[in-house]
This record gives sequence, C-alpha cells and structure tokens, in this order.
Amino acid sequence: MKNINNQNGLNSIWTKSLARNLHPNGNALVDHLKTIHQENTGFTEACASSCRDEAGRNSYEWLSEVVPDNASLSVLDLACGSGPLLKILFDRNKNLNLKGIDMCPEELVLAKTRLKNSGVNLIESKAQNLTAINDNSIDIVLCHWALTLMDPIVPVLDEVKRVLTSEGQFAALVDGPMNVASGYAEVHDLIYSYVQEEIPSYGEIDLGDPRIRGSESLSNLAHKAFPEASVTIETNVVSMEGPVTKVAEIASGFFYAAFILKPEKRKLMIKNLSNMLAISKVSTDNERQGRFSMPISRLLVRQSIK
Repeated sequence: MKNINNQNGLNSIWTKSLARNLHPNGNALVDHLKTIHQENTGFTEACASSCRDEAGRNSYEWLSEVVPDNASLSVLDLACGSGPLLKILFDRNKNLNLKGIDMCPEELVLAKTRLKNSGVNLIESKAQNLTAINDNSIDIVLCHWALTLMDPIVPVLDEVKRVLTSEGQFAALVDGPMNVASGYAEVHDLIYSYVQEEIPSYGEIDLGDPRIRGSESLSNLAHKAFPEASVTIETNVVSMEGPVTKVAEIASGFFYAAFILKPEKRKLMIKNLSNMLAISKVSTDNERQGRFSMPISRLLVRQSIK
C-alpha cells in the first residue's frame, strides 16, 4: 500500500466541488474514488484484513462463506480491488470459475500479480456496465465494501440481476449500524470534524447512495431490484488491537474522509484518535495499546426458482 499522506491533501473534482459549495455529480464521485485508489492502492485490503470478528474471521472471509467449499460455480467479485477475496476463494476451491471487475487499473495490477497463473479473469469496468459478462452466466456475485460507494446504484443492481442465473445469489459486505460497535460513532465524528475544518460541507452529501447505509432502506432497495428473491441482512462486528498509533492509522483508513487531510492536519488527527482508542496508559505511543471496533453487515439475496 502506498503512503496515504499526500503532501497537499487529496485533490479531486469531488473535493473541489464541495469546497465551492457545489453538489458533485456521479462523474465527480468516480473521479474522487479513482484518485484515492490511484494514490493509495491496496488500502482497503490493508484495513479490512486487520480486523476480525469473535470467530476470528476478517470481512473478506465472512463474505466468502456464501460460496460453498466444493461446488463448481461461476463467481463474480464486483469491485474486486487488489484481489484478496478472489485469492481466498481460489485457494479454497480450484473448481470455481472466478471473475473480478474493478474500475481502477492500479488495483487490478495488484490483483493480477496476486492471482498470477490462477486463471482468474480480471476486467476493468464500472459496476453499472457489465457488458463483458453474459446474461444468466454467474452463480454468485460478491461485492466487498463497494456497494456503499456506487452511484447510481439501481443500474448496478439491474446488471447484477441480469448476469445471475435463475437460482443465483448476490452477497455484499456493507457498513453496519454505528451503534452496534462500541466507540465507532465517536471515531467517525472525530475524523469528520477535522475534515470539516477544511471543507465545512463534507458529510452533507454522501459518497454513493445513502440507502445502502441503512438496513431497512437497503432491504427495501434489494427487494425492489429482486422482487422474487429472499433478502436477509446480518450484522457483525470486527475489531483489532495493537500499538495504539498503528491502530489509529489503520482505523482512519476505513474512512474516505481521512484521505482529504493534509499531512500536518492528519498527524494531529491521528494523535487525538490514538488517545481515543487507547486501552492502556503507558508513557510512549509505541508501547500503548489501542482497540478499534467497526460494524459490518452482510446483505444476501437468493433468487427464487421460477
């Protein structure tokens, strides 16, 4: 993963629009996300792999459990990033026909290196346009922590439905309710307070469709897109412990807002976040321990047999 400390802070069409009190459009969102991933390739994996639930699973492993161990199925990883979920699936079952799609070429370079000689088909494309995938050809579509950022979302769900078989499944890892993870809301508010000192309107407009962030609205959205399917949403909590400054650095990486901060402002934010996350009182940050917990949810859509 590249260093997330851009000397000038992140500069995208999205941030420029917000700074001018304008409403950024979908193209601005794409530019914003691409800019972050170009400058910080692999950061999602670095963050998500560090946190585990009470059963010892990280979020990739929890999502991967939707795929049966010994079946010969076609699986699409939507917004596959650097390929950690595909690697888990490939290592577990060599009989799977795996495909990965992502709009960021820099992330796909990492995925290609990781999945060399695996036979996994990696495609550069946006989730709203899956023309490289045939109708009714995929048994399971997975999406790890990207559905929240996709806008417009309805064309994405329409494309997922198109490529799924009649008995296919769609599973997505998304943000969980803030109140189920102790201290998470406070971490969110601290990071956003620093960003809003530079861009006061940041947070007034969501990255992606806000319906994905609420369990009820997400369920309604999924039922509308898949009217004959069963829809369930499970909630979980993943956590990490370690040297408090490292924990604070990793925790901040879960928030796209943190990438906007300039180095000096980010350094101050990390210091205060370390104090918030500390679970033991020792003289130096290198020895103090910290803990961070985060809520996650798993959407599962099971198509009905017609």
